Amino acid sequence: MPAAPARRRRTGLFFVLPFTVVFALFMVWPIVQGIWMSFTDQSLSLRGTEFVGFDNYAEAFGDPDVWSSLGNTVFFTVISVVPLVLLALCMALLVHTGLAGQWVWRLAFFAPYLLPVSVVTMIWQWLYQPDLGMFNQALDKVGIAPVGWLSDEAFAMWSMAALTVWWTIGFNFLLYLAALQSVPDTLYEAAALDGAGAWRRLFSITLPQLSRTTVLVVMLQVLASLKVFDQIYIMTKGGPNGSTRPILEYIYDVGFTGYRLGYASAISYLFFAIIVIVSIAQLRFMPRKEG
Repeated sequence: MPAAPARRRRTGLFFVLPFTVVFALFMVWPIVQGIWMSFTDQSLSLRGTEFVGFDNYAEAFGDPDVWSSLGNTVFFTVISVVPLVLLALCMALLVHTGLAGQWVWRLAFFAPYLLPVSVVTMIWQWLYQPDLGMFNQALDKVGIAPVGWLSDEAFAMWSMAALTVWWTIGFNFLLYLAALQSVPDTLYEAAALDGAGAWRRLFSITLPQLSRTTVLVVMLQVLASLKVFDQIYIMTKGGPNGSTRPILEYIYDVGFTGYRLGYASAISYLFFAIIVIVSIAQLRFMPRKEG
């Protein structure tokens, strides 16, 4: 009889083995290699590699470019997460309340999310074009001087946030819409019998029922915004004057432009530690399921 459980364990291990091998090769080993690299002066140049201990980490803490790019990342996260949560909620509420032509609205809200970053940046580069772009043309119609959406430090990061909101809000919209459809109708019926109006039902039933979804959306969006890279690198290369350069672009520049792989690895693992801390902090605000 004991042979049967042992055989089942061996069978289970056999099925798990392919995934374990792939996971070890493409996840565990690169992580271990990256950690080791962060303690060396490894470079893309031809010179040898030496162990330097915590020198890379000490340099990163004193590097003003690390702090400025990290500040840009945090600023982008703040100005993008707020509209990505609030606007997605409003869009989901509009569709859920029986807005005419629901399939059109659902398609319009979600379609940009399906576009690749290259297409999105091409569209918005034309919109932000100084002379022929739609935004500056609209400003010219009302007598306002053209704006350097991507060339003015005061507007560049806000412009990238607007692009990101338009592009990625569809995913949050779907999460909220699915959560709204799971709210029991009996709650609204009971509230209506008690004479609760639309606003009372919204604040007393709908929003509390969406609390877990809201925490999830905020968590996912914060992590996604902290890892911003593609659209900014394609459109501004971190300019003007580094005002839009996120931390991931600085890591890329240090490692593949400056050839300092060891130093770039140290910065990347410091940033990884920040992301882990942020994730743990957000998990503490996740509402616990009762019962």
